[in-house]
Amino acid sequence: MITIPYLTAVSTYFSYGLLFAFGQLRDYSRLIFDWWSTNNLQGYAPICLAHEDFYIRRLYHRIQDCFGRPISSAPDAWVDVVERYSNDNNKTLKRTTKSKRCLNLGSYNYLGFGSFDEYCTPRVIEALKKFSASTCSSRVDAGTTSVHAELEECVANYVGKPAAIVTGMGFATNSAIIPVLIGKGGLIISDSLNHTSIVNGARGSGATIRVFQHNTPGHLERVLKEQIAEGQPRTHRPWKKIMVVVEGIYSMEGEICQLPEIVSICKKYKAYVYLDEAHSIGAIGKTGRGVCELLGVDPADVDIMMGTFTKSFGSCGGYIAGSKDLIQYLKYHCPAHLYATSISTPSAQQIISAIKVILGEDGSNRGAQKLARIRENSNFFRAELQKMGFEVLGDNDSPVMPIMLYNPAKIPAFSRECLRENVAVVVVGFPATPLLLARARICISASHSREDLIKALQVISKAGDLTGIKYFPAAPKKQEEEKDGIKLD
Repeated sequence: MITIPYLTAVSTYFSYGLLFAFGQLRDYSRLIFDWWSTNNLQGYAPICLAHEDFYIRRLYHRIQDCFGRPISSAPDAWVDVVERYSNDNNKTLKRTTKSKRCLNLGSYNYLGFGSFDEYCTPRVIEALKKFSASTCSSRVDAGTTSVHAELEECVANYVGKPAAIVTGMGFATNSAIIPVLIGKGGLIISDSLNHTSIVNGARGSGATIRVFQHNTPGHLERVLKEQIAEGQPRTHRPWKKIMVVVEGIYSMEGEICQLPEIVSICKKYKAYVYLDEAHSIGAIGKTGRGVCELLGVDPADVDIMMGTFTKSFGSCGGYIAGSKDLIQYLKYHCPAHLYATSISTPSAQQIISAIKVILGEDGSNRGAQKLARIRENSNFFRAELQKMGFEVLGDNDSPVMPIMLYNPAKIPAFSRECLRENVAVVVVGFPATPLLLARARICISASHSREDLIKALQVISKAGDLTGIKYFPAAPKKQEEEKDGIKLD
């Protein structure tokens, strides 16, 4: 639970109120001065009514340059950010031929597989030569190759489940598969901060949805008790099935799920556990097997394990792992398997090769080194940010660390100042977060060197001083960082 300082909350509300007031004033002025303009809709209703895109026109456009920045290189520790300009007050942005070399703190390239790899890349190129860029077919038609079969077996063995099914898109893994698993008469109990893909999948299922307080097992148990006692709406019949949906690492919070307690509660009340490991698989745990390995949970106790290949494995797509009966059922009923084009064979080969590196099956210990480095980098960076006085969310070992900004004016100020100093960061505001909880989301990679991280800390510290986002007193300054003897301020 985030506790917002009182003055910060008041100033944030005031800032949004001011932006809203001036936006409404501009809208009314436009109505007055443009009342004679011709309406070319010829009887059609406007696709976007004025109040529906008010936020885009009057708030988002002001800071549009802070989002969607194109890059012209692989998403490695350093990226080439394409420079843009606007001639209409940020309504449209035009790319230039120039780029800026920036330290990358925004990509989900946790283990560094997003760029050239001495083991993975040659095998991906061979797969491209042999199978081409696309299967041009769904899995049930002509879209299954030997590589897809190998990938599903590899994933199942890696996560410790009997079988797995892979899809071509991580978001669709949740949004297309949850409605297949549960429907009308079922109950979904979802963490309040679950990803949009989970929310969309739950809404599309037709099941009753209840929410429990973020990462709070005690409240989950209370919700389960109440819902089991009450039964289905109107009829009060017993629920056909109950499914509790949580994430391994929450992507906007950087927090690790309290999985052992949640599994224990679900066993007690005979509810299925659906675990989304999009950000945790490959990134945490001694061998990268995610939150189950980190917290000592037997994968057999998690009924449905979901994950994506877009973060730690440097590829695309997602997977569901579970019992053989479950996976067979999904292959007959899941629209992402039946109708969507299968994951491209080079992408599938990238995942297989990355898993082999992680497990040391490439004949080296680079996988273990990557896992040790991502853990060391994450914990070092988080500790230093906290010493500087930033409000940093999340847990140790998590490579995701949000820095709270709160005030809308601080979103562009922080982003632009970091970019000016050649550090690329991701800033997030409403509607991706609640109105008051704007933040910068830092993602750490195993490909970052200690020198990279120290440069980032220097730039972020300077930007934090300029924007006033150091909400806590800084720890006493040291002349030198103890381990490396490199000055941090």
